[in-house]
Amino acid sequence: MKIFVLAVIAAVAVGANAQSFKCPPKDGQYEDSRQCDKYYECVDGEAIAKLCPDGLVFDPLIRKRNKCDQPFNVECGDRTELQTPQPKGPCPRRNGFFAHEDPSVCNKFYNCIEGDYTEITCTNGLHFDEYSGTCVWPDSAGRQGCKATENTLKDGFTCPKESQRDANGNLAVHPKYAHPTDCQRFYVCLNGVEPRDLGCQVGEVYNEESQRCDAPENVPGCEDWYKDDPAVPLGKQSKKQ
Repeated sequence: MKIFVLAVIAAVAVGANAQSFKCPPKDGQYEDSRQCDKYYECVDGEAIAKLCPDGLVFDPLIRKRNKCDQPFNVECGDRTELQTPQPKGPCPRRNGFFAHEDPSVCNKFYNCIEGDYTEITCTNGLHFDEYSGTCVWPDSAGRQGCKATENTLKDGFTCPKESQRDANGNLAVHPKYAHPTDCQRFYVCLNGVEPRDLGCQVGEVYNEESQRCDAPENVPGCEDWYKDDPAVPLGKQSKKQ
């Protein structure tokens, strides 16, 4: 009963505001001067006050019929007021992208559509930024109190914090590292933080100097890596890439 009464009061208030809004000569949709998720539908000079779905705001610059969009895509300016939130579950409003309810969990967020939500996990090493609705580097997100997410492979490898230069002397975006005991295997750190365990094709070993797969005889210490492997023909062992 209480919810019904509030809905009636809200409808009366919206109708009263519509009566005070003066439509421009051209029919269309126009923003309210104070409330960012409120707008007016003008037809033949008559205004009908409407609200965007909870969580979305009105963008008068969108050139399409539905002008309600995510808040991070819209410049509200002085239109600072919003409708009363309609939370459901972990969604503080019915629609939008929202941070995890635990402020220390920075790599997960919710995509809410009419109160139904999907939990999404950012790519390893990234944090959710509520001001852009995307996953960004922690420095860009600027969130405090986040739990450290440790990216460690099963064999214990983690990406070094020090930057790496490639064979041409350029800063490596996805640095590579030789495996300490397996000449055929090597690691790649995606964006410098997310480790992947990869391997060269049979007959080749990883050359740390050139940072590519190479013939065994070109890599000191790995010359005889395939010597006792019957699956690798002798000719292939010395085949260069």
